[in-house]
Amino acid sequence: MQRMGMMIGLKPEKVTEYKRLHAAVWPEVLSMISACNIRNYSIFLKEPENLLFGYWEYHGADFSADAAKMAADPTTQEWWAVCMPCQSPLETRKDGEWWAMMDEVFHHE
Repeated sequence: MQRMGMMIGLKPEKVTEYKRLHAAVWPEVLSMISACNIRNYSIFLKEPENLLFGYWEYHGADFSADAAKMAADPTTQEWWAVCMPCQSPLETRKDGEWWAMMDEVFHHE
């Protein structure tokens, strides 16, 4: 299992909409997340800075393949098309990232 953390900004005028969307995530999107070996997925919001912190546990053997599977799913693409206009990617993210991936520096079980 691999723990993964990521961060992105949230546009201030989209906070209410983003909360509404995530209070009722489409069931097909949740099924695809599970099918791609992602578990224990949480998103946290820090206001008033409007920073989103995402965390999940990856239980698969090939994250790149599972990420590609998710990205190819038409329903997931529709979901992203609804959510992405709410988000404001960090300027410091790496090439090819939307959410900026984070390095784990501490863990205690």
